[in-house]
Amino acid sequence: MGRRAAIDRGELARLVAEGWSVREMAAHFGVSESGVLQAKRAAGLVKPTLDHGRAVPWKVSREHIQSGPATNLRNLSAAAQGKPPASERLNTALRWAQRLVDAGLDVAYDPVAGFREVPVGAGRSHVAAVLAEAREALEAG
Repeated sequence: MGRRAAIDRGELARLVAEGWSVREMAAHFGVSESGVLQAKRAAGLVKPTLDHGRAVPWKVSREHIQSGPATNLRNLSAAAQGKPPASERLNTALRWAQRLVDAGLDVAYDPVAGFREVPVGAGRSHVAAVLAEAREALEAG
C-alpha cells in the first residue's frame, strides 16, 4: 500500500485563487480529482452549498423538481440562507408565497400528482414559515 500524496495547503490555496480546475490541480499534485476535492474541503476552500431540505422537505420526483412551487421554495430558502437569487426570481417567489399566505393556503406534495395548493391545516403553514425565514434574512442583510 502506497503513501498518500501530500498536498501543500498553501500551494492549493494559491492554485484555487488563480482559478485552476480540479483536474489541473490533480495532475499537478499527482493525485485523483477526489483527492483534490477532499483537500479543498479540509482546507476550507470549498464554498458552502445551500441546503434546501427545510424548504423542500419532500423527496421530489425528477419531473416536479423544476415546477413553480419547488423553484419558489428553493429561491426563498436561498434568501433565508443569505444567498438570494436574482431579484426577478426572488420577487416572483415572494409574491407567490405571500399570495398563498394571504389566501390561507399552503402547499402539499405527492410524487405522482406533484405540488398542489391546499388550505392551511392545523398548525403553521409551511409556506408561511419559509417566507418568514426569507423575509427575516432579507431585512437583516
